Amino acid sequence: MNIYFAGIGGVGIGPLAEIALDAGYTVMGSDPKDSLMVQQMKDRGVLIDADQTGEFLQTIHEKQPIDWYVYTSALPTDHTELVCARELGIKTSKRDELLAHIIQEKGLKLIAIAGTHGKTTTTSMFIWAFKQLGIPVSYSVGTTMSFGPSGHYDSASEYFIYECDEYDRNFLQFHPFLSVIPALSYDHPDTYPTKDDYTAAFRQFLSQSEGAILWRSDEQVVGTSPNNWVLGDKDIADIKLTGEHVRQNASLVVKAFERLGIAGDVIAALDHFPGVDRRFEKLADNLYSDYAIHPREIAATLKMARELNDDVVVVYEPHQNVRQHEVWTEYTNAFELAKDIYWLPTYLTRENPDLPILTRGQLTKNLTNRSDLHHAELDDELWQNIVAARQRGALVVCMGAGTIDGWVRQKATTL
Repeated sequence: MNIYFAGIGGVGIGPLAEIALDAGYTVMGSDPKDSLMVQQMKDRGVLIDADQTGEFLQTIHEKQPIDWYVYTSALPTDHTELVCARELGIKTSKRDELLAHIIQEKGLKLIAIAGTHGKTTTTSMFIWAFKQLGIPVSYSVGTTMSFGPSGHYDSASEYFIYECDEYDRNFLQFHPFLSVIPALSYDHPDTYPTKDDYTAAFRQFLSQSEGAILWRSDEQVVGTSPNNWVLGDKDIADIKLTGEHVRQNASLVVKAFERLGIAGDVIAALDHFPGVDRRFEKLADNLYSDYAIHPREIAATLKMARELNDDVVVVYEPHQNVRQHEVWTEYTNAFELAKDIYWLPTYLTRENPDLPILTRGQLTKNLTNRSDLHHAELDDELWQNIVAARQRGALVVCMGAGTIDGWVRQKATTL
């Protein structure tokens, strides 16, 4: 099968292209941005176009008919290349439909990690544990890892480990052998207008799963099922990792291996889990980057930081105005473990133009520690405040899914 990937350098499409290539399919694609993933694919002989006008697609199709055109949710429906693919009669879909096809065609058992929080870390823990125990595994995860590529197919594997995202209802493409839910909170209001819509989607997802592992508090939200294996607050494995929520995620992995009947010292393997990019990632001494964008994630990350240092400073970039309209009332106690809070303007993406932009004053008016709040911009003044905080011995964690990570990484190179 010949597969064309639009946005082949992206964090979602790139790993899937790697999997397809590893699985023996012919892969080509396009991406207007150069990236490490694009270069890696080119090094493997993959033809990649940078223009996305449709001309390259048509030329390839005439020489070597393309069976499937895969694109991201970010691609507009009237995109030139996507329109060209449809006019050529090529099958088009988003990435999850293709991945579900590959998993089924290769006869793999899907272990799907879904939920609002903890998906990336938990998925990476599964991959790490399989590798440490010497068990062949295929997988896809939405981050970069120090111990393997983001996507991989192994012909000797029995299982496929997948970070199964609920955005755009992508996860409903799958019928997992085992689903694992690290945590649930209402999110993605641009896809799910109400909390009931969000909860109903997870109920459907779990009904499509042969079995599921989740916490009792989350089962109370989505409903009970005889296929559920439910963990209580005391079911935390004796794991040495920093961060209560990280240890909770690891405990789900331990229980999953137990349920799957896979032998080996999983706890010993997880004790040495190296972590993943953007999840409390250490950039320099007392300087961390984290992806937290939901109040529950923020509180968990700050609790993790306080295990290392009593003096914690947070720089926070809210993500999406449409999301802020849903979560701003939950910020009240989320930052209470921080001694100083630097609040950045909201990073705007995939917005509803009818929603007014919430100001920083509106977002922070209910914070319990408003006296420690500073409005900030990604500028030299903020960096000097970060440097000063580190000099006094504070731990600084920069949170957000927008521009903050790239900014602080570039600044960290000067330390």
